[in-house]
Amino acid sequence: MRRGGLLFASVFGIMLSAAVMVQGVVMENNKVIKKVPTTHKVVALTIDDGPHYKTTPQVLAVLREKKVKLTLFILGQNAAAHPEILAEAVADGHEIATHAYSHNLLNKMDKKAIGEEFDKAEKVITAVAPKPILFRPPGGAYNETVLAEAQVRGYTTILWSIDPGDWRRPSVSHVVDGVVNQVEPGSIVLLHDGQYPLPTPEALGIIIDKLREQGYSIVTVSELLQYYEVRN
Repeated sequence: MRRGGLLFASVFGIMLSAAVMVQGVVMENNKVIKKVPTTHKVVALTIDDGPHYKTTPQVLAVLREKKVKLTLFILGQNAAAHPEILAEAVADGHEIATHAYSHNLLNKMDKKAIGEEFDKAEKVITAVAPKPILFRPPGGAYNETVLAEAQVRGYTTILWSIDPGDWRRPSVSHVVDGVVNQVEPGSIVLLHDGQYPLPTPEALGIIIDKLREQGYSIVTVSELLQYYEVRN
């Protein structure tokens, strides 16, 4: 495929044509971003479900040590329980995105209930952090109504291209290998917070080191979107 120029697009308006589909994992229905087509060695590590009173401080400590900024998909009910931990993540410069409020599957709800999930989460998050511009549906489950409600609120819907299954609580090495053996330029990696014990805090530092050894830069999702390359 012939490379075009870099498209420095606003995350509010990432609605590219089906022609940018790369290996079937970039977009679904032109509305959900799973991976960014780029020749640059950049990758976004993302963490769902926080803040959690045990694992999130551990995760933040690792990221501080490694000098890495991530995108955190915040669960509204957990932010309501631990606003001080969310405030710490904001102070550290991490990108705060929304993961809805209760982690119930939005595609099983009617429009009113979906809207309430969005609005309750946003109210809690914006008490501490800037208004989110990115959204990830709980369980990755969505339909046209979910996507429409997200778009109305100015959210870009983000899924992932790599899931090492840390939520199953496997070994640290399993999580690390699940990321570093699959990573490609433009990958979006799914990791989890909010359940204890998880291998994520320990695995995270190793993943960062190994990705850097491979020449990758670790960026937030919003930064990754700036590397979107238009291709024929």
